[in-house]
Order: sequence, then C-alpha cells, then structure tokens
Amino acid sequence: MEITGTTTMLKPVYSAPHPLAGEKVPLTVFDRAALDIFIPIVFAYSAPAPSNEALKEGLRRAVAPYPHLAGRLLVDGQGRRLLHLNNEGVLVIEATVPYNLADVLVDGAMAANVCDLYPATPEENFGVALLQIKLNRYKCGGLVIGLSYHHHTADGVSMSNFITTWEEAVREGKNFIAPTPFVDRATTAVPRRTPAPVFDHRSIEFKSGESGGCTTEGEGLGPTVRIKDLRVHFTAEFVAELKARVGGRCSTFQCLLAHVWKKITAVRGLQPHEFTQVRVAVDCRGRANPPVPMDFFGNMVLWAFPRLRARDVLSWSYQSVVGAIRDAVALIDEDYIQSFVDFGTLADANGEELVATAAAGTALCPDAEVDSWMGLRCHLLDFGTGPPSVVQPPDLPIEGLMVFVPSPTAKGGVDLFMGVAEDQMEAFKKICYSFDDLLAARM
Repeated sequence: MEITGTTTMLKPVYSAPHPLAGEKVPLTVFDRAALDIFIPIVFAYSAPAPSNEALKEGLRRAVAPYPHLAGRLLVDGQGRRLLHLNNEGVLVIEATVPYNLADVLVDGAMAANVCDLYPATPEENFGVALLQIKLNRYKCGGLVIGLSYHHHTADGVSMSNFITTWEEAVREGKNFIAPTPFVDRATTAVPRRTPAPVFDHRSIEFKSGESGGCTTEGEGLGPTVRIKDLRVHFTAEFVAELKARVGGRCSTFQCLLAHVWKKITAVRGLQPHEFTQVRVAVDCRGRANPPVPMDFFGNMVLWAFPRLRARDVLSWSYQSVVGAIRDAVALIDEDYIQSFVDFGTLADANGEELVATAAAGTALCPDAEVDSWMGLRCHLLDFGTGPPSVVQPPDLPIEGLMVFVPSPTAKGGVDLFMGVAEDQMEAFKKICYSFDDLLAARM
C-alpha cells in the first residue's frame, strides 16, 4: 500500500499556562511497571469523516489539560526516568491512501498492513513525541486514525479520558471548555512512614534477574511456531447465553475470558496436571486507600494471575472458572497496592533499576495475557460524523496475547483479537462458539 503524506509537530493551545509547565516529573512505580513501549490503536471512519483541520485544531485544545502527552521522556543525572513537560508537541502525520476504505475492510476489520496506519515505532523512546497520530485519508473520503502513545505516560483508562476530551474539542470547537483532570502522580504512590512490602513484587510486576517475571516463555510450543492474528466476534446474544450459563452477577469480560481460556487450553493440548495462568490487568484507582480519582491521568494498573491446572480449566463449570478469575482479581486490594508502593520506594532508595515484566519471546503457552477495553470509550469516539466502524489494536505477534474490544457496530457485541499458533487456528475456530463444558474428555 503506497501512502504519501506530510508530518508536523502540533503544540497545544493554552488559555493560561498549565501549572505543571516545564516540570520534570519522575515516573512513579506504576509508570515503571508499564511496558517501555508505544501502544497503537486504529479507528476507521466511513465518509463523510471529520476534516483533518478540525481534528488537528481539536487536538491542540485537547492536549492542553494533559501536558504529559506534549512532553518528552528523559533521564536525569541519577539514571531515573522523567517526563519533561516541555510542550514540545504532538506528532501528526497526514497521509493520502489511493484506495477506497471499503477495499481494505474485511468482516469489520482492517484486512492487512495495520502497522502502516499508525506512525512507525521510534527506535529510541527518549526525546521523541509521546503522542503520535496518523490521519490516513482514503480516496472515498473515509478516514483511518492511527494513534500511538508511550505507555509510561498513561494507561488505558487515562487515554480513554483523553480521546473523549479530543472528541469534545472537535465537536464543540471554540465553545470547548477544557476539563481539569487529576495529574498529581506523586500522590498515587505515597509509601507508609516505614515502607514494608509484603509481596514479591520483584518477580511479579518486574523482571527478576534474567528470568522474566511471572510469564513463561512458550514452553508448550516448538521454537519455530508461526503466530497468526485472529479476530472473533461474539454477538450480544452469545454473550447473554454465556452469562446465563455462568449464573449470578458477572461481568462480560470475566465471562468471555473464562470461555476463551477454556477454548485455548483445549486446542493447546496441555497435559492434565500442567498449570496455566492468565495475566489480567486490574485498574487500581478505586482499590487504593485513599481511592484515586477516576480522571487521574497516568498509570494505575497492576495485574492478577488466576492459575489453574489444565484439567480444571476444562472440566470446571463456567461459574467456577469465573470464580477463580474473580478471586485472583480480588487479591489486588488496598494492602497489595500499598505493598507495591512501598516496594517502589525501597527500590528507589537502593538505586535499583526496575524493568517491567514483559511477554517473553513470541509465545506465552501454557499461559496467556489479556487486556480489556470493555470499560473504555474507544468504540464510541464520535468527532461529529458518527462513531467508528472499526476499532482495532495492532497486530498481535505473541501467541496467547488477547484483547477484548466492544464492537463499534453491533450493540452489546464484543470483538476478540488474539495471537494464535498457526497450527491451532482452525481447531480454535471450530470450538470458539461452542458451550461445551465437558472438554475434559480431550485430556
């Protein structure tokens, strides 16, 4: 796909200088637990789509309350990473694509080359724009917005709040009134008078030595496994049926995670006694003591690790597997969060470098990792011409990595994007919509 375009650096429009202007903000322990990578998201809009000028002008107004996005990463003399709120700006690429948008959509998703639709990942994260946006204008007038941001600036909840602000700035124009999000990062990581961590955070949230935290490195797959991207659409009717089978109160995310965990365990052919776990992101804003405002802009995520033997994942009822997920998430409580903050304080005092636990290699088998966009507003992002027809994460080159996204076109539906081993793809497709609770026979 030949894409041509121009590049500019947009600086925010301030009605008054931001209180944090020029500050060098140290990363909190939550920031450092986030991966040192750019996170891309793709939104597709059919014609008529908002103009580039309207989007850029709205962006200049929307970034102003979030000065971290217009800043840069740097390292101080002690080797600590900082966010320099220097107002250097946001990278915007305007591209022209010589195709109709319909030509590159297949079954409600971008067909291929998604990586061409957002700015190329920088080779070096220091000194580059922390928010980068590519506006891909198609021959038909359709638009694909590729947004990429550095994870040390914000988590998913924060970015959802930001894109909502961008949406409002475009729609309201000169009548836009900027919000005042909570941006005091230091108050989210206050240690006890005598820091006293009680959990092994050095091997949970961070890498321990040269091993890789809690994620195994594809022990259940061969070294030459090929990974394919898979998209599965779960209709509202499917979700309702699944919830009925679980019974009681349960979130859509937990029910779907239990379902997919069962199916991927079945096609992997794990040994009955083998353990499998899922790394589940948990928003800590409302779990901390005192709670952190929901409009806090930064990182406030830790992870739960529901862990079961393969035979139990397959033979237990949906209700029981959901219960295991819920119990693991419940462990991320105020005591755990305070322990994590205390650990970060002691690590700083000892001059210890902390490296976030990353998905190791190209395969997570027998484990998995999940990110949920279920509570975010990505699928509702309406700049004035209607919500997107596609909301899509980047290519997922890691087997066992999955993202749940609310369907932008089917109310109540959910799209699953997942990296799957090529030789397991067809087997997964055959059973992904079945409600068979008796898969233990496969063991």
